[in-house]
Amino acid sequence: MIEQISIYLTAMILGIMLFFSFVIAPVVFTTLDEENARKFIRRIFPFYYNVNLGISFIVLIIFFFLSKLGIDLYLILAITILFAISNYLLMPLINKYRDQKEDKKFKYSHLISVVINFVQMICLVFLLIKET
Repeated sequence: MIEQISIYLTAMILGIMLFFSFVIAPVVFTTLDEENARKFIRRIFPFYYNVNLGISFIVLIIFFFLSKLGIDLYLILAITILFAISNYLLMPLINKYRDQKEDKKFKYSHLISVVINFVQMICLVFLLIKET
């Protein structure tokens, strides 16, 4: 039962990430002007990262509880750490570079955040495939 919960939570993280990446972000940037889009994104990204951080942390605890100490544990640990890094280190840098109009640093740090997001999604897919 608890193992099934970890699968559902893992799928939830992936679903949130896909929905945010392929629905929310594109709609925001095609619907709102640049200033309002920036304000909205700056408000929603911390929520996005913290919700996923919390859910992934719960999965991590479940894996410890189930003594799943193999690759599954390390992947969810990496995913969890990357959510924390993205929210608490990378996002402030991205916002700083954007505000200071340091376009090259902004684009590079934004690219890193996109790559991290993509890597996390691949890891989540791997975890889900492995569990089924």
